Amino acid sequence: MTDLLSHHIDGRPQPGHSHRCGEVFDPATGGVSARVPLADAADVDAAVTAAARAFPDWAGTTPLGRARVMFRFRELLERHTGEVARRITAEHGKTLSDARGEVTRGLEVVEFACGIPHLLKGEHSMAVGRGVDSWSEYAPLGVVAGITPFNFPAMVPLWMLPIALACGNSFVLKPSERVPSAALLLAELLQQAGLPDGVFNVVHGDKVAVDALIGHPQVQALGFVGSTAVAEYLYARGCATGKRVQALGGAKNHLVVMPDADLDDVASALLGAGYGSAGERCMAISVAVCVGDAVADALVARLAPRVRQLRLGPGSDDPDLGPLVTAAHRDKVLAHIASGVADGATLRVDGRGLSVPGHAQGYFLGGCLFDHVTSAMRIYREEIFGPVLCVVRVADADAALALVNAHEYGNGTAIFTAHGGLARNFAHRVQAGMVGINVPIPVPMAFHSFGGWKRSLFGPLHVHGTDGVRFYTRLKTVTARWPATARGAEFGMPAME
Repeated sequence: MTDLLSHHIDGRPQPGHSHRCGEVFDPATGGVSARVPLADAADVDAAVTAAARAFPDWAGTTPLGRARVMFRFRELLERHTGEVARRITAEHGKTLSDARGEVTRGLEVVEFACGIPHLLKGEHSMAVGRGVDSWSEYAPLGVVAGITPFNFPAMVPLWMLPIALACGNSFVLKPSERVPSAALLLAELLQQAGLPDGVFNVVHGDKVAVDALIGHPQVQALGFVGSTAVAEYLYARGCATGKRVQALGGAKNHLVVMPDADLDDVASALLGAGYGSAGERCMAISVAVCVGDAVADALVARLAPRVRQLRLGPGSDDPDLGPLVTAAHRDKVLAHIASGVADGATLRVDGRGLSVPGHAQGYFLGGCLFDHVTSAMRIYREEIFGPVLCVVRVADADAALALVNAHEYGNGTAIFTAHGGLARNFAHRVQAGMVGINVPIPVPMAFHSFGGWKRSLFGPLHVHGTDGVRFYTRLKTVTARWPATARGAEFGMPAME
């Protein structure tokens, strides 16, 4: 019998009230590795109640005191990076080196949050009027929640919780039920770092748990990363209940290849950005936009043999590509590939049917490369979230920019060129939240903010960086006067002199 995992509520493992469970799979073998409890409304209420009970004392802790917990958490997370990475690989399937990189990018947000005493400094104005001073303060919201995806079991929670906690909030995390173990380890490390019981809680679950968080009156804010359909649903429902919502949705990231680009460099960039983590990244490059047929022909000639040579295997062996996360997700990607063939795109490299010796039941899919893709095709319009790269041909730079801007998603994009003026113009005019110039995956560092445009983000603020601090705090402005003598009533609109 496989192990049954627990929720983490009020500082200790909790089995929960619900009798529903889900299965956690090892994607490399197809076998069930654990069972995970699926929370009901009572379980969510227990976590939120614990968080609400812990909030006043934690909010009353000085920013410096909260920062010291983050410093200790940072040290513990760095020490246990290998263990977190192994849990990610075992449940997600990504390679160990990729999993370690994920933890490192999350660690950067913890390091950013360690500077919270500075980040929470308000503004102060002396003498805005005679004897009147004014200043601003940042107050925590209360109980906040994060709903995170399967593809980054550690990094995405670490985009949210360090800043939320450092700002003085208490937190309820609902990780993807497909990859629950990394979140439980983060909870243990936070406890070891000295975080008081109840300040950070983990509840596993599906839509039942999500709806319970949306509807809970004590949850003040919701952070989400996942599909656009769910992001839009959560944003609409959450805002209707008066919550702050920061919901990141899908993507279809383009890389524009200009005729003056170094095509060997472009091919290497596309290989990593398109096929890394088996394409299961919201910042994966899934479309190469080639300006001119000559560029496309030359690029495909360089790419095709390298895609065929990609090494598949269990993530623990650190190949080029691990398996996809579930059999159902692999079937979905296969359906997209079939639609591309049916719509007339040229499948230059077909990764279907590849097998890994000793892992016949694993969820493996080799790299696929399509050429002559058009904007009308489903494989162009929809996010595939698999190891599939589409090559689109356009006539010139203006057509490339128009193609990117016309897509419903605006998460990230890149341009490869040796022309500084052209790159500058592209970066200024492109309708995307993150732009790379000769950088294929332009994920910002923790002291900048991560987020897309259009239907890739619902809500006005991006994740982490200064936007993260603004999202997890309320601004309060205080205007103060200490009069020496009593004054008469003033019935007009007060004006400062």
